Amino acid sequence: MSLTLVQKCLLIACGTISLSAFAAPVRAQAANYHLVKTISLPGDDGWDYIYDDADAHRLYVTRGSHVQVVDTEKGELVGDITGLNGIHGVAIDDKADRGFVSDGRSDSVTIFDTKTWQKIGADVAVDPGPDCIVFDPSTERVFTFNGDSSMSTAIDAKTGKVVGHITLDGQPEFSVADGQGHIYNNVESKSEVEEIDAKTLKVTHVWPLAPGDSPSGIAMDRTTRRTFSVCRNQTLVVLNADSGKVVASPAIGNGPDACSFDPKSKLVFSPNGRDGTLSIFHEDTPDTYTLVQTVTTQSGARTMTLDTKTGHVFLVTAKTAPRDPNAPAPAPGQGFQRRRFLPGSFTVLEYAP
Repeated sequence: MSLTLVQKCLLIACGTISLSAFAAPVRAQAANYHLVKTISLPGDDGWDYIYDDADAHRLYVTRGSHVQVVDTEKGELVGDITGLNGIHGVAIDDKADRGFVSDGRSDSVTIFDTKTWQKIGADVAVDPGPDCIVFDPSTERVFTFNGDSSMSTAIDAKTGKVVGHITLDGQPEFSVADGQGHIYNNVESKSEVEEIDAKTLKVTHVWPLAPGDSPSGIAMDRTTRRTFSVCRNQTLVVLNADSGKVVASPAIGNGPDACSFDPKSKLVFSPNGRDGTLSIFHEDTPDTYTLVQTVTTQSGARTMTLDTKTGHVFLVTAKTAPRDPNAPAPAPGQGFQRRRFLPGSFTVLEYAP
């Protein structure tokens, strides 16, 4: 069938419109995250990292000398890993049913069974000051990032044996693995991101995060190869993980600690503890980000984790107890009285779209 000139022009125009629409960036729509559940946990001690095992519906909450395990479907405490010492983070190897806890005060890592929550073998000695801990699936290694020594310790997840040590460029904070054999670590003391080869145990790149200063939490879009670092000067720094170029730096709230990215919704989350808010950005393109919601949370809710299956996010906080005027003076070099929290006030906050 022959086409008229008008029909040909219409077909060409329609094709152009279709291609243009396909190539256009995804427009950000307002998020609708809201509080759906609060879970009260016992204890008046502090906390650090929290970790969500989406496959097992388990939330791990570090509480100084123990890890509380929460069933996220039932919203209740189901386990407690005790006998730990100044712990910070948890990493999980789902295939091996093993969990790993960084014990900051004993300079070690505790390994536990994720089905029974019982300890496996003796603790693993690591470099001084283990804080963040990350499992790399490509090498099946666990990496601790040790603030007191500016070192990273690599552990074989199957055997629990130390396989190497990495000298870092400064004091490390949060880290994230890309699943392809690289780990990206925020260097808090120098406002940098280090790229680490998880196989060779070498630092392969060091990139500045300016205009960000003092980064803490980091997350990653593994598809677009972008890392997201929340910084204490209220800046979210987006870095091209291949070139090291800073591509965006939108403003966030005050007092961030952790950071999460949801690959399904293309949302980036920054919990801001001093403001009691949660900044949510949409990744319109790899280099363009739009603030789509600022959620009111609670004061002190500065660390978080994401359930990658449901898109729900979890934050934790507690009410600070008054300073004890009769408490002994701080130890030399500490310079402050350790905070305590009101019993019964520690809460897990669950937000959902």
